[in-house]
Amino acid sequence: MGQGVEWALHSCVNMSWTPLGEAVSSARLAEFYKLPAAYLNKQLQALVRAGILTSVSGPRGGFRLARRSDRISVLDVYLAIEGNEDAFRCKGILKDAPGGEMDADYARSCLISQTMRHAEVTWRTELSRQTIAGIAESIERRFPEAREDTVSRLMGTRT
Repeated sequence: MGQGVEWALHSCVNMSWTPLGEAVSSARLAEFYKLPAAYLNKQLQALVRAGILTSVSGPRGGFRLARRSDRISVLDVYLAIEGNEDAFRCKGILKDAPGGEMDADYARSCLISQTMRHAEVTWRTELSRQTIAGIAESIERRFPEAREDTVSRLMGTRT
């Protein structure tokens, strides 16, 4: 999994805290986390294409959530950045092993393939249950000052 997923998740949490209708520039987000602005912007554009963020033009432009944070799952963000391919892709190497059958569907019959598929389904199910809102709420409980401090820095009211 690329680091873009981490960046995108943190950015979405931050945007969930900003005042309704306000946009956050990718430059401010990049500065906040000391990330390369061009690469972060690429991740944010992927979130726009997926319908997670909207892009706002103009001097007060930037990005904001396209829908409520309780309607954005961690899986949504992951898929927007990484795509929908399975992490494990059975290549059917058993076909070439001793006793292998050329016409067998090893993606379905191989126990290793089944194990990996089960793990991926479980992982994706868990990510689909976790929302940006849930993460934001957990952060606020653990770090009560996080929301106010983050918003003031990102909106330019504090350095």
